[in-house]
Amino acid sequence: MPYNFLIAFALLPPAAFVATALASWFQPGIHPALTRRLGAASTMISIMAAAMCGYIVFQDGLFQTDLVGWYDLGFSLRLDVVSAIMVGMIALLGFVIFKFSINYLDGDQRQGAFLGRLAATIASVQLLVMAGNLALLFVAWVLTSVSLHRLLVFYNHRAGAIIAARKKFIVARLADVCLLVAFVILYNQFGSGNLETIFTSIRSVSASASPWEGVEVVAIFLAMAAILKSAQFPTHGWLIEVMETPTPVSALLHAGLLNAGPFLIIRMAYVMDASKAAPLLLMAVGGITALFASVAYLTQPSVKTALGYSSVAHMGFSLMVCGMGVYPAAMLHLVAHSFYKAHSFLSSGSAVDLLRMSKIAKLSSSGNPRSIALGLGLALALYSGFAILWGIDPAKDFSLLAIGAVITMGLSKIFVSAIEANRNPALMFHAISLALLVTLAFFTLESAMHSLLLGQVPEVSTPGFGTMILTGLLLLVFASAVIIQMVSPKIPHNTSYYALAIHFRNGFYANALFDRLISSLRILPQDDSQPLTQRPLNRFEAYGVKINEQEEELNAV
Repeated sequence: MPYNFLIAFALLPPAAFVATALASWFQPGIHPALTRRLGAASTMISIMAAAMCGYIVFQDGLFQTDLVGWYDLGFSLRLDVVSAIMVGMIALLGFVIFKFSINYLDGDQRQGAFLGRLAATIASVQLLVMAGNLALLFVAWVLTSVSLHRLLVFYNHRAGAIIAARKKFIVARLADVCLLVAFVILYNQFGSGNLETIFTSIRSVSASASPWEGVEVVAIFLAMAAILKSAQFPTHGWLIEVMETPTPVSALLHAGLLNAGPFLIIRMAYVMDASKAAPLLLMAVGGITALFASVAYLTQPSVKTALGYSSVAHMGFSLMVCGMGVYPAAMLHLVAHSFYKAHSFLSSGSAVDLLRMSKIAKLSSSGNPRSIALGLGLALALYSGFAILWGIDPAKDFSLLAIGAVITMGLSKIFVSAIEANRNPALMFHAISLALLVTLAFFTLESAMHSLLLGQVPEVSTPGFGTMILTGLLLLVFASAVIIQMVSPKIPHNTSYYALAIHFRNGFYANALFDRLISSLRILPQDDSQPLTQRPLNRFEAYGVKINEQEEELNAV
């Protein structure tokens, strides 16, 4: 295909969404016909362009545009398997979310402005995943955060949304600084901003078995940028509070923008693979966050808050997998989580009704030690059998086996529930079938993703001693949490037990410390004539309690 045609086709989707954002300036109000049509056309163009990009990558493997800039820094696009997968995912999610937004905000006085901000955010994400130069990657990284901030403060009369946006702004700027430091060191080290040039140089240096100067510093700053971007503990509080925004924003955030952290690590996988300390940092922070958020998820009474903690847990798991060096599994999890979370948020309004109408009895565990031991044994036997049939080498693929072991822990709960259901043969058959399907899907899809990403990310290598020790500790902690959950019916429900549940429900009060940092816990009289975005806020106003109103009520009494 002609070179210029390919460039134009790759740039067409973000250009179309930018045109939609510009049109919203002239139609910011109710029923913006032109903005709607341009946005709908942009989503269709994105789907066609994603299909074309996939075909280009299938034919050529890697496609890069010429640089527009100075000193090897500037604007250039990179199409490889990683970007093709991400572009396709963004195109499908953008189509669904934009169409949902048109109906969701139909009749809103500022529908045009919202659609424009949404379009600008999607364009920023598209440029991020197609960036082929450090300069464009950094600019797109910042633009995604800035455009998201404009969506978070869309309803600027909601104090809770403004507080969450301010927290997100602080965390995002810290992530930007970390990424900038890493990129400056990379550029000074290799003298180029072209990603392929950097990756080729790193592969050459790695082949010589001598680490390049500054690798640990760069990798740690990249890991910190990803951790801050993906709302890992203890900076996760803002993500739990962004539910004040319209539902499409939550869907776009949790299904798309939150994945920027794992995507950055996958994109810079060769840098991370050359480091020893940064992967351990990702494993530790990601593993602890995944476990903490998974438990906190079970204690939440609100559907959207529970989904928020679920996203925190999934991002932690993705970063943990990246730290283990199994990048195909991390990419697979990233894509699967995006579609799952988009569906969860867009259907969250009807989830309560579906739950009420459900007539399926929930299976519960009695905490019988024999049933638990038998369930764990069945899950382990099934998983081990699949691993042997698949020809997995425990020494070389230790990290892959460890990731699969986490899935095995989930399967054990299915077996325990089936075993305790009065020895129901039909239920046991369904449990075994489901376990077989999940295990087969994991190994099959991971192998397929490994084949797709071959040459774009490092091969899974034999882990070092520190990685094996940390992996073993994380598996032990995860297994302990699963076993405690299954034996919980036998645990006396005393005051300490309920107190621990309350602590988990409140996220161990890390968010309260953040509130204190930005002074949102102080009770201050407010000037209602001043916009919320321009005055100090407090947590009490976020719940609709104002000092002036309280004084009027007391005087009336």
